[in-house]
Formats: sequence, structure tokens, C-alpha cells
Amino acid sequence: MLPRNYGPTTHRSLGLTDDELDEIVRMVGRAPSDVELAMYAVMWSEHCSYKSSRVHLGRLPTTGERVIVGPGENAGVVDVGDGIAIAVRIESHNHPSAIEPYQGAATGVGGIIRDIFTMGARPIALMDPLFIGPADDPRSRYILDGVVRGISGYGNSVGVPTVGGQTTLDPSYRGNPLVNVFCLGLMRVENLVLGSATGVGNLAVLLGSRTGRDGIGGVSVLASSSFGEPGSGDDAAKRPSVQVGDPYEEKRLIEACLQLLDEQLVVGIQDLGGAGLACATSETAARGGLSMDVDVAVVPRREAGMSAVEVMTSESQERMLAIVTPEALERVNQVCRRWEVEATVVGEVRQCDPDGIGRLRVRDGASGELLAEVPAASLAEDAPRYRRPLAAPLDAAERRADDPGALAPPDDCGADLLALVADPSPVYRQYDHQLFLNTVLAPGAGDAALLECAAPGIAWTGKALALSADGNPGWCRLDPRAGTAATVAESVLNVACTGARPIALVNCLNFGNPEHPEVMWQLSEAIDGMTEACTALGLPVVGGNVSLYNSSEGTDIDPTPVVAVVGLLEGLVRRPPAIGWRDGDAVVLLGRTHPALGGSRWARALRGHRDGELPPLDLAAHARVSGLVAGLVAAEASAEAAPGLVTGVHDVSDGGLGVALAECAMAAGVGCVVGGSSRAGGSASGDGGCVASHRELFSESASRVLVATSRPDRVVALALAAGVPAVVIGTAGGSRLVVEGLVDLELVELRRAAAAYFGEVLA
Repeated sequence: MLPRNYGPTTHRSLGLTDDELDEIVRMVGRAPSDVELAMYAVMWSEHCSYKSSRVHLGRLPTTGERVIVGPGENAGVVDVGDGIAIAVRIESHNHPSAIEPYQGAATGVGGIIRDIFTMGARPIALMDPLFIGPADDPRSRYILDGVVRGISGYGNSVGVPTVGGQTTLDPSYRGNPLVNVFCLGLMRVENLVLGSATGVGNLAVLLGSRTGRDGIGGVSVLASSSFGEPGSGDDAAKRPSVQVGDPYEEKRLIEACLQLLDEQLVVGIQDLGGAGLACATSETAARGGLSMDVDVAVVPRREAGMSAVEVMTSESQERMLAIVTPEALERVNQVCRRWEVEATVVGEVRQCDPDGIGRLRVRDGASGELLAEVPAASLAEDAPRYRRPLAAPLDAAERRADDPGALAPPDDCGADLLALVADPSPVYRQYDHQLFLNTVLAPGAGDAALLECAAPGIAWTGKALALSADGNPGWCRLDPRAGTAATVAESVLNVACTGARPIALVNCLNFGNPEHPEVMWQLSEAIDGMTEACTALGLPVVGGNVSLYNSSEGTDIDPTPVVAVVGLLEGLVRRPPAIGWRDGDAVVLLGRTHPALGGSRWARALRGHRDGELPPLDLAAHARVSGLVAGLVAAEASAEAAPGLVTGVHDVSDGGLGVALAECAMAAGVGCVVGGSSRAGGSASGDGGCVASHRELFSESASRVLVATSRPDRVVALALAAGVPAVVIGTAGGSRLVVEGLVDLELVELRRAAAAYFGEVLA
């Protein structure tokens, strides 16, 4: 009989329900041991098993001609040509960051980096979408400060640039911040290695840091529960569940693993993130369809007296599990010694049982006590799948009917615009974005980051990669389906503004308590919206993450699906146009403006009005706009045409046309005069092209781009030929931003407003 020392309700304290315990007993054929119960608790948590979301995630489009590896592995892998592939992944570290902001964010960076080099790719870029409470809340400021320092401290030290992201400060996240981290890596296609334990007799080698008590039960204690009052003792009690990171150990581990993969010394590899050794051993065994024996006695530890439960479930950082042949072990040890990385054989791949079941066995000593023996797939693949009740909010129709367009117009649109240019996103100044020296468009310069498709050991072939991360809870609160589709559309358009064509998307779905039917309705609707947008735009979803139980004091966060889109620019000869314009340029607005304020930052942030209906999104029209813009900008970046047709480009999104104009003016240091009505071209808005009121100025209707050009007639003609509405709305010049009849501001006023807010937030 395996050791069983827990009480009758221990499973509940570990996050397991009575029904789940009954299912475990059925699978194992007896009451589980201490170690088995702990492993099921972490592996069947929401974080590891997706038990509340998996039935919905299957609706997403996940295949495409470039897709090499889709969802289910450590990262998605996409072919970019010339024998090169990219690995992409996005993850959340929300609950750890609420408890211990610095280490929560830092280990989020470390974990996502390991997901990438696990596939055989060198990590070359990070992005960090952050959603934190308001700046006037002291605890939220504390969290923001710690999170930013954690991201910069780990990313800068490990040597991976942070090239983009997003920072949203909103009361919805006062007690439960969201810290999402995206990573992209570059690899030779032939270096791809999957997280699978194959080859009977092969060895499981633990690489990297020693195992400690930090992070024990993190995925079950933190990611499957809600928070009490912010700053309460509940936070302190959970603090030991937060991992502690060491970026210098991670850097050595990166180099050691990449050399092992380059020398083809590894037949399978898996990082130790959520659920630690329990996850890495069970998942690799299940994927390989074999058994694995593990000896906890030989696992290197940095603390005395650790139990087998602690060893198997610890989430100590900077650890990997490699599957190697016995013949390769000596060379593996040589490589690891070179990089000062500890390597220990902790297990062996075994045959399946005669009944064909691959089992995970855990012993204390090679011939010692058997602590666990369970079907590996029961931990890794056979977790419960719940189809939880869905219910739209009872007041959904009433909220959508409460149109902010009925609000009184501002007395001074200029004053409102000054308030809207205040943006905390420049926290990227804390991060090093030039590591590897292949950043072409840096954070803030363009709508998406643009990188040369190159890395150490991979020569540049003239291609570039565009990266954009986006989330808009203001939209998704009103309509999760339409808001998520609009979020995908915005990210695609951001990438198009660099000249790149979108090739892959990953998502991080942040929602509240899944036991609330409204939350599950929000999640299901968001997945449907993402499916519709990705299908219409030909964009495969190659991976993602679901973070649930994001709530505080019984209040769920606003639905916050975050997407990261990667685009490919085939030929980069010169730097493409960025946000801004040149003195004397004509400013052309592509796309049609719908003068609606539902979901807008103007209504939400300046008027406290969070209801209404989103402007319509025509995905076919959006594809035409994105394709046109990508083609125009790509031509400027290549040798295909003489430069000058497009001198600046910026999408219209958060804050509407007013904020887009202000950002172009501030970036260029050149003002602009926008006429009260259109000067040329086709209709750009529902009323004939006018920017006649605050509705046109602050509407966030989709599928619109500002293009600066010295040849407006040519741009308008190309747009109309592509079926895209286009209108010349103004001329760049001077030191003022003027929208006739609405706004008249000096550039220095705009810059002062933006800088003052940024200084306040990070003071």
C-alpha cells in the first residue's frame, strides 16, 4: 500500500472537488498516496489542465500552411522560409504578481523564455501586456513599480530585449493585476525538438537550478483561487507559493540547452514551470506513449528536509528536463559543465505495462519505497473537462442601449484630448529593447515592433518580423465577442502598419471566476469572436494560455483577452515609415469612421460611462484596409519603388482620431491642420468625411489608418482601387495641432500632458 497520511478533506484544500477525488480513485484503482494526490492537485488545476476552457478552445482555427507546431506543445512554431522558423508563446503570471510583484513578473519572464528555447529556438524578443489598478491607488502603484522592475531586471539581465507591450490602468484590476508575457524565438527548422519522452532506456536528466520550496503548489494555490481584500494577510499567506528567479542561471541554461540541441544530444526536452517535476515527467511520458520511473532521492535540493511531495510539485525556476540516450550522457555532462549548469539523472524511460498503459512511478531511492504509480496520461491529458453553465448578464441589453453618444459634448475638445494623450505605456523606457541590435522599429516608434529576422547563428536574409500585443477590456466588457474580434483586428492592423503580413497569433485569455455563469459566457463569446476574426483574416492560432479566477473580494475583472500577432515582412532594405509625418505632407485617412462612442476611452476615462454599443466591424473591409496598408509600407521598406509615397503611418484605435493625430504630431515634432470637412477622395465617414464633432474625433471605430504622403492623389487612387475609402483630411506643418472648430493646441502642451502623467505613474 502506498503511503497515505492526509485527512478526509485534504483534497479540498488542494483545490480538488469531491467528484474529482472520486475520479482519481477510479483511475488509480485505490485511494491515492500523498504524492499522487499532490500531483493530481497541481496537474488538474485550471492553470495546467484548462478543465473549464478546453471544450471551448477547440473552436479556434489552429492550422495553416506555415504552421509546424500548433497548440499543445510548449510553444507554437511557424515557418518563415529559408529553413528558419519562429517559436511563439504568451503566458500569464497574474496571481504571483499580485502577491509579490517583482518576483511574480520576473519569473513570468523566465518561464516564457524557457518555453521558447525548449523548442530549440533562441529567444530574441519579449512583450509585456500589463493591466493594473488605477494610478491613484497606492497598492496598484506598488504593484506597477514592482512588476516593471521585475520585467526589466530579469529581461535585461538574461539578455532578451523587451520590444513592446501595453499598460492599462483601470479600477477593474485594483485587487487582481494581469501580467501577461510574450516571447518570440528564432530557430533552424531542423533543430526543432518536442517535449516527448521516447526511446526505452533513455534517461531523464534534470538541468539547471536546485529544487527549493519556493513556488510549491503555485498553480493550485494561486491560479485556481480568488483574492480577498487587497493587501490583506491572505496575500502574505500565499507568498511562499511565488517562485524566485535567477536570470543569470537562466542565461547559462539557455546557452547549455541550445548547444545540446544544436549537437542533437537531446531527443526530448521540457521546461519545469507550473507543477514542476510532476508536470515535466508526466507530460513527456504521456506524449511519448511510454512509462517513466523517477527517483526523488537524487534530485538536487537547496533546502534540507524537503518531502517527496515538495520535490515533485516545487516550481523552482531555471530548470529543464532533458531526455537523452545513455550514450550521449557523457557529452551532455561536458556541455553542462562548460556552462556551469548542474545536470542530474533523475529518471528513466520504461516500457508501457502489459495492458499498454504508460505509467509514472516515483520512488525514494532507486530500490526504495514506491511513492506514486499512476497512468501518466491521467495527469497530463485526462483531467476533467467541464462544460460549465453559461449565462449572458441579465442587464446586457440595457447596458448596450445606454449610448454614450447621448452625453453632453465637451466644452473644450482640446482639454479632453490633453487628458487622453496621458498614457502609461512608455514604461518600456525601463526595458532594454536593443539587445541583439536587430530592432528596426523600437517601442513607441511604430504601431508594432519590427525586428530583423536574425539571431546568433542565424544570418539575416533580408526578412523582418513584426510583433504586436493588444487587449482592450473596455471593448470586451460591452461585448466580449465583438470586442475580441476588434482586438484581433487592431493587432493585425498594427502589424500591417510596419509592412508585414500577419502569419500567426497567440492568445492569453484572462477572465474571472469560471464558476460564475456570466464569466463562462464571456469566455465562450470571446473565443467565438476570436475564431470569427482569425478565420476571416486567415490567421492561425498557434498557442495560448487561459487565466481564470481573476477576481478580488468577489468581483470579477473585466473580460481581458490579449492577443499577440506576428507578421512577416519579406524584404527589408530601408527602415519603413513610422508614426508621424513631414512638414508639408498631406494626411490621408483610410477607412470609414462610424461616429459612435461606445467602448471609447473618451466615454470611459473622461466621463465614467462604461456602457453602450461598439461600432460595427466589417472583417472583409478590415482585410482590405490591412492588405492595402501592408503593401504600401512594404514597398517603402523595399527596393521596389522610390521612397516617398508613404512618409508616415499610424492606425486609429484607442482614443480615436484625435489621439492618433496627436501622437503623430508629437512623434514628428510637426503640427497639422485638419479641415472641418474632407478635401478630396471618397467618403471616410458616415456623414461624408467630416470631422465635425467629438463623436468623429474620439470614436474608436475599426479599420482606419492615417497615412502621411507627398502624393495624396496617388494614395487615394490606390485606396479606392482596393475598395478602401480614403480622404485627405489635413496638411502637416507648424507647431500646433488644429482640428478646425474642435482643437487648437501647441505641441508643447501635448508633450507636457503626456510626460506629466508618465512621471506621475512611475514617480
